Amino acid sequence: MKKTSLLLGKLFLGAAVLSLSLVSCKQEPKQEDPKEMAEDSNEEKFEDMPNDSLEDDSSYLVAAAEINRAEIELSKLAQKKSTNADVKALAKMMETAHTKAESDVKALAGKKNITIPVALTEDKQEEYNKLNEKTGNDFDKAFADDLVSGHEKAVSKIEKAAEKAKDPDIKMWAANMLPALKEHLASAKALKEKTDALK
Repeated sequence: MKKTSLLLGKLFLGAAVLSLSLVSCKQEPKQEDPKEMAEDSNEEKFEDMPNDSLEDDSSYLVAAAEINRAEIELSKLAQKKSTNADVKALAKMMETAHTKAESDVKALAGKKNITIPVALTEDKQEEYNKLNEKTGNDFDKAFADDLVSGHEKAVSKIEKAAEKAKDPDIKMWAANMLPALKEHLASAKALKEKTDALK
């Protein structure tokens, strides 16, 4: 009887050690990009619908969520790292505006059952890391450049949504977003002119 329980104990211990070593040898899976995960999820959800309109329209909300998250994080970084009053002021304004825009996108996405990325995408994380390496005037110039290129892409994407979205709520959301984004782009270009003049 004792032998059996001893044998069972050894077997159990052996199995535990084996399973632990298998777990530790397992490769950590590469974290999937939040944007890709959102797009895959939307594709699965909407592909069997009679028309693909929501799948197409979902791409506008995914892009807007990606842009908002990036602008918020880059603007927070600029408020921390820059010593330039113009840069800090615009960064504060951008953080506030894009935080509101982000909550509008989340609400609309929730209403339409659309998955959106809630963290920085790989591309935007890379952009953030590159900006974070810079200091002084180099930082301010790079931040202004990022603001301009980010808002040029945003305006282009949201113009397309305002024109081509099939869902009336998404179309109206895009049309309402455009004036603010165009204003942001003009402010970003004005800041770029100022920072480009810095030595």
